[in-house]
Amino acid sequence: MSNCKERPQGHTSMRKEQRNNKERPQGHTSMRKEQRNNKEILNLAVSMGEELLRNGGEIYRVQETVGRVMEAYGVWDYHVFVVTNGIFATVHEQGEDAGSMVRDVPLGDINLEKIAGINQLSREICQGSCSLKEAYKRLEQCKNASPMRDAFLVLACGVESAGFCFLLGGTPFDSIFSFLLGLLLQAFLVAGTKRNVSKFLLNILGSAWVTAGSLLLYYLGLNVQSDRIIIGGIIVLMPGVALVTGIRDSFNGDYLSGGIRLMDALLTGICIAVGVGAAVKVFQLLGGGALPI
Repeated sequence: MSNCKERPQGHTSMRKEQRNNKERPQGHTSMRKEQRNNKEILNLAVSMGEELLRNGGEIYRVQETVGRVMEAYGVWDYHVFVVTNGIFATVHEQGEDAGSMVRDVPLGDINLEKIAGINQLSREICQGSCSLKEAYKRLEQCKNASPMRDAFLVLACGVESAGFCFLLGGTPFDSIFSFLLGLLLQAFLVAGTKRNVSKFLLNILGSAWVTAGSLLLYYLGLNVQSDRIIIGGIIVLMPGVALVTGIRDSFNGDYLSGGIRLMDALLTGICIAVGVGAAVKVFQLLGGGALPI
């Protein structure tokens, strides 16, 4: 009978084990929460890198930003690979809470204001003064930052054209016409971009338009230096940032990304040359005579 009385104690211990087994989902829930946090951190870091890359940031800057943001939030087991038009990232690759992310980032326009905003956000995250939730809000603010107004952009490009025309040996009279052609060119580029016209086609037509306008002034008998006006007008199309960024990426060992940017700059230069050459050839075929160059 004493053995029979001891059975309830064993039965009770078995029930305790069953209760302990039922408590395991709490640990599973915490693991899910950790996994969700890791993926949120990965998503934030990659989104910041994507915004940098989309707006013309260098490859080393993008890769360093993604890594620093993840380390700032306590994620150390990660891998990041960045090329000119894509980001590949994984976190806790060998763990149960592993996560990976791939972003396709097409080449876009240069926006240094957004790059500066992302850099400032990255610094605050590394200093520990920005929570994950607040970082997401700040990132959306950087993404939705109002772009430069079209009218101001057109005016700035006109001033740029006039300034380069004068610096390259043009007279103030030449700079006035270069200013007007720069205004019209940028207005054409803004309209074409809104209609998703090919960038190469815009460069060819834009450079041809500036060249035709300059040659028309010469044909009308005005005392202008057509070559200076043409150079000042097409300076807006020059891929200066892409060229410098490609060289910097190449010097940093990112030969694939550097080669892509250099190829983009080369093709842009070829399109400009095609547009200018086509306009000059048409002018000669129409009886314009020798060029005043």
